[in-house]
Amino acid sequence: MAAEIGEQPRVFERLLAARSVIAQVGDAVRRAAPRFVLLAARGTSDHAALYGKYLVETRLGLPAGLASPSTLTVYGSRPDLHDVLFVAVSQSGSSPDLVDSTAAARACGALTVAVTNAPDSPLAQVAELQVDVLAGAELAVAATKTYTAELLALHLLLCPGGDPALGRLPEATERTLQADRSSEVADRLRAAARMVVTARGYSYPTAREGALKLMETSYLSAAAFSGADLLHGPMAMIDTDVPVVAVVSPGRGGRAMAPVLERLRERRAPVVQVGPGGGLPVDADGLAEELLPLVEILPLQRLAWRLAVEHGYDPDRPRGLAKITETW
Repeated sequence: MAAEIGEQPRVFERLLAARSVIAQVGDAVRRAAPRFVLLAARGTSDHAALYGKYLVETRLGLPAGLASPSTLTVYGSRPDLHDVLFVAVSQSGSSPDLVDSTAAARACGALTVAVTNAPDSPLAQVAELQVDVLAGAELAVAATKTYTAELLALHLLLCPGGDPALGRLPEATERTLQADRSSEVADRLRAAARMVVTARGYSYPTAREGALKLMETSYLSAAAFSGADLLHGPMAMIDTDVPVVAVVSPGRGGRAMAPVLERLRERRAPVVQVGPGGGLPVDADGLAEELLPLVEILPLQRLAWRLAVEHGYDPDRPRGLAKITETW
C-alpha cells in the first residue's frame, strides 16, 4: 500500500499522456447528447462515481445520479434509458452486479461506458465504450492509485477541453507526498476508537473515501458526512473524545465548511484539517477546485496506512477482505 501510494504521480503522467484516447470516448459521448447521466459503482469506486456526479452537474449542467445496481439485478427493473449515459466505474471490472446492470442498462437503451483498470474484464466487454485508467497492477487490497486514476479518468472523459492546470497535477501530487505529516497526526489519533471525516462539494467524495480507508486498514469506526449533513443531527455525537478530520481545500466547498468548523470548535472536538496549511497539508497551488480531490486524498491514504502499522495491523491484507469483491 505504501509503495502504491507513492506511485500516483507516475500514474497521473501515464493517464495524461493518453488523454487523446480518452478524448475519443468523450467525443462519442457528446455526439450521443445524453439528457441524464447515471453512474454505477461499489466500494472505493463508488466514491469516484460520486466525484463524477459533481463533474456532470457542475461542468456539463446535466442531472446525474448514482445508480442502484440491485434495481436492475435483484429486482429485474427495466427502465427506459434512451438518451441516458450509464457510466460503470470498477477497479477490477469483475463484480457480477456491475457487469449485469451495465448489460441491462445497454439493453434498455443507455449508452454505456466502463471506467476500469482491467480493459479485458467482463465489465469492459459488456459496455459499448471503455476507458482504461492505466493504474497498473495494484497488489494491496485497499485501493489507492486506482482510486485517483479513476478520478482523473472521469475528469478527462467528462470535461471537454481539459484544464490547463492538469499538467501541474503530477508535481502537485509529488509535493503533497513530500509534505507528509501523517506520522505526527497518527500520534494524536492513535487512541481513537471512532472518528468522523467531513467535507463539502468536490471534497465530499474525499471524506467518504478517507473514512473507508481508515475502516479498511485500521479497523476504526469512521463515519463520513457532508458538512451540511453533519449539522443536521450527527453533530450531537461529537465531543472531546471524537476526532474529526475536516477536508478544507480552497474553493467554494472549503468556504462552505466555515460554519461546520465553528460548530466543531464549540463542541471542543479534536479537529485535523486536510488542505493547504492544515495538519495534513496539500499542495493546491494552481489547481482548480475540481482537481483538488486528486491530491487531497493522499494524506488520508498515508494516515490510514500509518495508523494500521502503528496498531500492528497489515494494511496490505486487511482481515476479511479480498482484492476483488463479488456482489450480486
